[in-house]
Amino acid sequence: MSTFDNAVSIHPYFKIREGQMAACKALLAQFNAKVAGEAKCLYYNFTLQGDVLCCREAYQDAEGVQAHLENCGAVLGELLKIADLTRIELHGPARELEKLKPVFAAMNPEYFTCECGIGR
Repeated sequence: MSTFDNAVSIHPYFKIREGQMAACKALLAQFNAKVAGEAKCLYYNFTLQGDVLCCREAYQDAEGVQAHLENCGAVLGELLKIADLTRIELHGPARELEKLKPVFAAMNPEYFTCECGIGR
């Protein structure tokens, strides 16, 4: 079985408020330090386009996503003081996405159901 069989990826987009880029980048280091110890994290990185920040992240399953939210909740709270969540996508198998719907309901995510693919 591949580690991607139940994998869920999350793609949140944030608009960084004017004058807050340096503070934002400092928080990214905090996120990375916390995530480094997460056993079910498959990958985790940030991309920037101007003042838009995207976090590209994936976990072995819904439980890995929930563990990540618990681990990084405080740092996310700090990020939301200097940036606005403008969009969030969750991608994965239907059964794993269903487990996450109650957790993400307040964020109004877009859900993308995996149809087919290859994992290693």
